[in-house]
Amino acid sequence: MKIVVVGNGKVGTTLTVQLAREGHDIIIVDNDERVIENVVNAYDVMGICGNGGSYDVLQQAGVATADLFIAVTSGDEMNILSCMLAKKMGAKHTIARVRNPQYTKLLVYMRDELGLSMSINPEFEAANEIFRVLRLPQALEVDSFSKGRVDLVAVRIQPNSKLNGKAIAGLSSFFKANILICAVERKGEVIIPDGDFVMQCGDKIFISATSKELDLFFKETGIISHKIRKVMIIGGGKIAYYLARQLISLKVNVKIVELNKQRSRELSELLPKATVVYGDGTDQAVLTEEGIRNVDACVALTDNDEENIILSMYAGTQKVEKIITKVNRIPLLKIMQDVGIESVISPKMLTANHIVRYVRAMETTEDNSIRTLYKIVDGQAEAIEFPVTRDSGFVGRPLRELNIRKNNLIACIIRKGRIIFPNGDAVMETGDNVVVVTTTQSLKHLKDILDSRE
Repeated sequence: MKIVVVGNGKVGTTLTVQLAREGHDIIIVDNDERVIENVVNAYDVMGICGNGGSYDVLQQAGVATADLFIAVTSGDEMNILSCMLAKKMGAKHTIARVRNPQYTKLLVYMRDELGLSMSINPEFEAANEIFRVLRLPQALEVDSFSKGRVDLVAVRIQPNSKLNGKAIAGLSSFFKANILICAVERKGEVIIPDGDFVMQCGDKIFISATSKELDLFFKETGIISHKIRKVMIIGGGKIAYYLARQLISLKVNVKIVELNKQRSRELSELLPKATVVYGDGTDQAVLTEEGIRNVDACVALTDNDEENIILSMYAGTQKVEKIITKVNRIPLLKIMQDVGIESVISPKMLTANHIVRYVRAMETTEDNSIRTLYKIVDGQAEAIEFPVTRDSGFVGRPLRELNIRKNNLIACIIRKGRIIFPNGDAVMETGDNVVVVTTTQSLKHLKDILDSRE
């Protein structure tokens, strides 16, 4: 697939790396010649230095024959303009990053007129991700499939956990909850486990279940935490605004600490039901005075990754139950676990993952389209929702008879609103949706999980 990416900042670079790895023909456009040179030298892509809103530059990039045009510059207006121009020039699909809430609302009504296939707001998506985790504080990560009917959550096995030393096949004899453990991260290695796999202290396990069964499982295993009632947000940017608005709707007590005086006034007007404090969130005295020891959750959302990490570590020393940290630099993501920070949000990674999901769906045929895709375990594995079609070769056959390739697991079957967590006797039927967890790169069709000899 030919893809043109305009803007090679944090999001653009992350997106370019992911799409290049999947074998797409990538052309990047950016004003900064050094940025272009660095990316071209590091990855198998083409680069053009120039203005993404220029007809001549886009013509040079071959936009007229592009399957997808993506605009992720720092300017909303530039992204919208370049997408409109690209569509007029012949690009089949266009995606714009739009961060201003006013533009976002406008695009809902003007998408067809502008020719946009998709618009994405990184800050809004990050706020949604944080909100999901705060609603289920036992989890490190939370994703949902089949319109929210199935949850995929990550938890860490602690030394005193009832799961420590248990084989997956024997869980049903210990617990009544109907769940499936579909992936495990152990010392940096991602494992798609079979029934003989024995869980250990320190493992990060990914569980697929309905919300009801998940609650039961947490109670049975002793993974219980109090409902979030008080949240301190450090940093008052767009993510803080979106998140506070959602938390307030659930009657959560929200306090925002913001260093910029003008921004703190704006937030006070926009969020009258929140407590907005003008102060330095990196100052220990300020945090103590504002009651960090008494909150249920602390969310570090400053513009500085290192500050967010240090703030989160300090919140941990104050016994804050749930800590969420915003980090954008990928090298830092890899060391977060070593310093005891578990719940990490990266807006640029979320944006890139949303776009990659759209690209993957574009590649599939109508009968084998991907319904939902999430990258999990820091992008090392994927959870993908596929429909089961009449000609798929799966229908009516017990799973134990299928020669499913290693590192692929059917996490659940969704049938007419009913959720089935399968064993070897389970069968798939036409019209089902199935969630597959895999470490296979670029899985595009349900049939790809079968061994070629099947």
